[in-house]
Amino acid sequence: MSRPASELGAAGSADRRGSGLDHLWLPYAQMKTVMPPLPVVATEGSRIMLADGRVLIDGIASWWTACHGYNHAHIRAAVQRQLNVMPHVMFGGLVHEPALMLAQRLAGLLPGDLERVFFSESGSVAVEVALKMAVQYWLNRGAPERRQFLAFAGGYHGDTSGAMAVSDAMHGQLRAAWPSQHIVPLPQDEASTAAFEQDVDRHGKQIAAIIVEPFVQGAGGMRFHAPEVLRRIRAAADRHDILLIFDEIFTGFGRTGTLFACVGAGVLPDIVTLSKALTGGTLPLAATVARTAVFDAFWSDDPAHALMHGPTYMANALACAAANASLDLFAQEPRLEQVRAISAALARGLAECTTLPGVKDVRVKGAIGVVELDRISDLDRLRRRFIEAGVFIRPFGSVVYLTPAFTIAEDELAILTGAVVEVLRDGTWSETVATRLKGR
Repeated sequence: MSRPASELGAAGSADRRGSGLDHLWLPYAQMKTVMPPLPVVATEGSRIMLADGRVLIDGIASWWTACHGYNHAHIRAAVQRQLNVMPHVMFGGLVHEPALMLAQRLAGLLPGDLERVFFSESGSVAVEVALKMAVQYWLNRGAPERRQFLAFAGGYHGDTSGAMAVSDAMHGQLRAAWPSQHIVPLPQDEASTAAFEQDVDRHGKQIAAIIVEPFVQGAGGMRFHAPEVLRRIRAAADRHDILLIFDEIFTGFGRTGTLFACVGAGVLPDIVTLSKALTGGTLPLAATVARTAVFDAFWSDDPAHALMHGPTYMANALACAAANASLDLFAQEPRLEQVRAISAALARGLAECTTLPGVKDVRVKGAIGVVELDRISDLDRLRRRFIEAGVFIRPFGSVVYLTPAFTIAEDELAILTGAVVEVLRDGTWSETVATRLKGR
């Protein structure tokens, strides 16, 4: 007999048999050994309500999508109004006001002439579209030899095939299945800059575009880099007439302190990808936004010059309504001020971690707080300790990170940073650290 969801929270793997979990394939998980997921019955603000009655403070805003917190009344009302009229209509040969308005607003918010918006349903697909645009841009201009990409060590751009080919994080064993691309270190110092310049000089005539996560490599370990790095990349792209793609799926919509990282860096890319916080964490939606010169390479009487891509749920009306409501909130409420306050609070709250054994680095940028460890010997144990402390924080690799909602209350943020300090101090998450603590 199947067990109700409310009984699954602390169950072992043997107890999952006969439940709906028998039929799920969970993300980024070894299904044989993964700890059972926590059944959620409701969300509100920065809180996750579990089926067993526990309430967790959410430290990562559902992979940093819920920038305004969960269930914001303004977004919810906009989605409800749109649902009453038209939840979806195909975007081939038809168009609707939520998409028209959203495209116009995004073009107005992005710098320079980033003004042609192609909608899709997920960040990975937005990247696929960007790569496809870049290759066909050169095909349409009579340079079919430009079909390779340059990306960076530690980078991550999604889980679909093209995105994996330009990613260095997470997909190492699968990248060999796709055409190889140029993966080089970010040009952060003299040696890495020289290596980057050498690769561009040698292969520039075959490279369609350079793709980079501006300011922060997310899945590669929450690694930060300075604006100067992006300026070097832009300058090299300009010298060799190479397109530059900024993957702002993580950094877009305020996460690093400005509405977009390209604005904070003072660097204008040729193509930008957006998703995650685009709808305030409400519905799936993504956008690939191109500069005028990129779009102009497709503007032709020749049908073969058209961009042949069209996701079924492209520009979904419900999702566009949510995104427009999210942009309303950025315009009407002090989101970037809240990000600055969160940044200061993260720096204060995580400072003590620098004194703890096993901690390699503590860093903060915008509403991103990172504690990098020497290693995590038992990731599941560490994740369980955070849940026991009343917070939802999901470390990966060797990092514990916080990417809270911008609307999080001061006391809730203090609970999150306090939990990180408390759990990392007690040492039970790591056999190595626990052994060292016993020896004191």
